[in-house]
Amino acid sequence: MDSKPTPVFKTWAPEWLIRGVILMVVIPSMALFGLSTANGASAAGYYGIEPADVQYSMVIFYAAVASFFALERRFFIFIAVREYLIISTIVQIITSYICYTTHNLHELFIFRFIQGMANCASTSICITLIFNRLHGERAREIGYSVFYCILLMISPLTTLLTAPILDDYDFNVLYKGIIFFYLPGTLLLFLIMNNVRLNRKFPLYQVDWASFIIYALALCLIGYVLIYGQQYYWLHDTRIAVSVVAIVLLLALHVVRQAKLKRPYLSLEVFKYKNYVIGAFLVFILYICRGAFNITSGYFASAMGMDPIHLGYILLANMAGIVLGVIVSSRLVVMKKPMRLVWLYGFVLLLLFHLWMRFLFASQANAETYIIPLMVQGLGAGLLMTPLIVFMVSSVPMHLGGAASATGVFFRFTGFCSSIALINYFQLEKGSTHFNRFQQELSEANPIFIQRVTSYRQLLIGRGMPPDQAARLANGLVNRSVAAQAQLRYAMDYYYLISWILVIVILIIALYPYINRTIVNVRANQPAPASY
Repeated sequence: MDSKPTPVFKTWAPEWLIRGVILMVVIPSMALFGLSTANGASAAGYYGIEPADVQYSMVIFYAAVASFFALERRFFIFIAVREYLIISTIVQIITSYICYTTHNLHELFIFRFIQGMANCASTSICITLIFNRLHGERAREIGYSVFYCILLMISPLTTLLTAPILDDYDFNVLYKGIIFFYLPGTLLLFLIMNNVRLNRKFPLYQVDWASFIIYALALCLIGYVLIYGQQYYWLHDTRIAVSVVAIVLLLALHVVRQAKLKRPYLSLEVFKYKNYVIGAFLVFILYICRGAFNITSGYFASAMGMDPIHLGYILLANMAGIVLGVIVSSRLVVMKKPMRLVWLYGFVLLLLFHLWMRFLFASQANAETYIIPLMVQGLGAGLLMTPLIVFMVSSVPMHLGGAASATGVFFRFTGFCSSIALINYFQLEKGSTHFNRFQQELSEANPIFIQRVTSYRQLLIGRGMPPDQAARLANGLVNRSVAAQAQLRYAMDYYYLISWILVIVILIIALYPYINRTIVNVRANQPAPASY
């Protein structure tokens, strides 16, 4: 008779402790993703780099997670869970310490990439343990909802938690803090677990490092082009042009290689299923819309003058909306409601938010005015995230579940980077256009404003300020006023564009007859740890 298998956790550990400890490990893992942009201005100031460099440090991390996922499963199966947990945590602690001490941009990029690989491993452990504790379709649906709820909330939550620290310390202290944030959860999880394997041990041979390197390079270059393209005037710059050519060659090589491999790194069979392609497209759009939320956060910080602490407080409304949206979506999915209906609810709410905010952008406003729109945005995102991901992984057979999750991250990654690229374009191109137009209008067609500036300059001179300095100060006030108005205008233009995109998506969902309700097979496919 076969002996009873050893339980994953020790018998004396209560269920509430097990779930709490898993949560203590997964939250810092997710927080590490957005740590570099918890306060972009502080990060750029501390390291002496450009805002685009700060964005790219996050993209590098994302690219590592996305590209390493398929390879990570080989290590996860080969190494026992407790040892794998310790290895991934040690790597993250070491890389965090290096990011804490370094002032070199290229070192920061390199170790953020390594950090992303280790983060993929630790998150994979946590997700597997979460689903190991859940049984039954309803329970697993709760697992999906909890994971993606935390994922959606991690950006505003990181802003809220890090703001008090950045008030008193330099930016790099956040990396030191994440080290101490990791230790309690990891040590407790190590203590309450038995030394078991969650899968049958598979020998670690014929590891496809070549596919990983090709794919990782392609993702890093895609991120590079989308982040720096507008700043370098796209193909007019040799670096961007060479990167685009390299991306085409690397992706072509990747596709040919996967088609010929007996055990492909990322199976291309997933694209044979129309529902998967539809889900990937909608996830890409969702990440474009989710990225637009950064304009709202920037508006609160610049136009309304909110410090990070108060920004975190007002974003609590968005987090509340996310929680409510995830709860509602989980109920709708379990009740077998048509996916089209759930998607329509979510995208309509996002459309409402963008149209609403377009009329609320102003140089002066009360913070309370934005609480309901922020909740609407969170509700829309919460309604969409879990159903879309579940729809994608449930649209393919069980044996393609891992490939579906890993390949889906490519669309989330490109959606995330494309959103940054679009915002950079509108901020630099449209913002400059509006700045020049407003400046010309003020100088030519607004004598009252000019008179006020002249009066202010004369007032400064009357108080003993030298005429040249008074003129510079008065002109500076004009430029700041014009810059603020230009920023508001570009934000309105961008939200107008997003609104039209959402209208088109809503019409496609409503009119396209092929999108049918898909029965969610939560037992077959689990979410990828690279689902940021």
